Amino acid sequence: MTFRDALDGYRQRITNAAVGPFDHAEFPLSNTLTYHGDPGLFGPDSITWRVVGDSAAFVGGIRALLIQAAHPEVVAGVSEHSTYHEDPLGRLSRTSSYVTATSYGAMPEVEAAIGAVRQAHRPVKGTSHRGQAYSAGHPAMAAWVHNVLVDSFLIAYQYYGPKPLTVSEADQFVAEQTKLGALLGSNPLPETADELHDWVTNHPDLAPSPAMEETIRFLRNPGGLAASTRAGYWALLDASVATVPANLRDLLGIYSLPGNEFRGRQAVRLLRWALGASPSWNLALLRTDRPIPTDLFHDRLTPELLKPV
Repeated sequence: MTFRDALDGYRQRITNAAVGPFDHAEFPLSNTLTYHGDPGLFGPDSITWRVVGDSAAFVGGIRALLIQAAHPEVVAGVSEHSTYHEDPLGRLSRTSSYVTATSYGAMPEVEAAIGAVRQAHRPVKGTSHRGQAYSAGHPAMAAWVHNVLVDSFLIAYQYYGPKPLTVSEADQFVAEQTKLGALLGSNPLPETADELHDWVTNHPDLAPSPAMEETIRFLRNPGGLAASTRAGYWALLDASVATVPANLRDLLGIYSLPGNEFRGRQAVRLLRWALGASPSWNLALLRTDRPIPTDLFHDRLTPELLKPV
């Protein structure tokens, strides 16, 4: 075995461990090339395609789950209506499919993903431990989930991406994401990065709750992960905790140790080396007839490769 063979094998093992947990739902862009020329919700010149397509998004996703748990009514809805305990990888895969479809899909694929979320949220209603009613379709609760995810993708990219966004680029990303938030019926939708981060960090409705504690315990040791994936997951979890504002860490009962940010940066660099940028980004570039950068994708997709044999 040559050194190149060993290196390729190592890269493949990392790829399998990182991608495996997301293989429990149907890929949402299977037919995306049939919508030739459709730029989708954001388009090839967007900041969204750059941010969501980088490996730092793994950290952003975990960070969002942590912070979303700080809202007692939102986390009660998740705890009482979700299957994440019984089918954690299925729920993770469905969430990933939603992000993929809304970020890179043609408009029919975006609309299908939004419709599926609306249908899933319709029966999610109840009362939290503090006696307040919740409904997943309520604009303020939809806004908490959406805005925290946007803030988390952005913060993770600023910490762990290949190059931080400028102030204007960060604001553009947030402004782009308000289009998605509006389709979900979310309100309010802050329009700049600073406004968004302040809205999340200093939200008045946040408080500890039994469902929050349950969620944090689960995120510390989620079920369903293969042994080969756990060490990498914990590195990304530590990386995400390092980016959470101190007041929210105190509320959530999570703590960042010295060196977590450094180790997180190394973990994301390793993932970026192994995975390259998202293949869904590659597909969207193909659909919109844009050039495929040679330095982004390890296994660049081309129309010839995608033709049936």
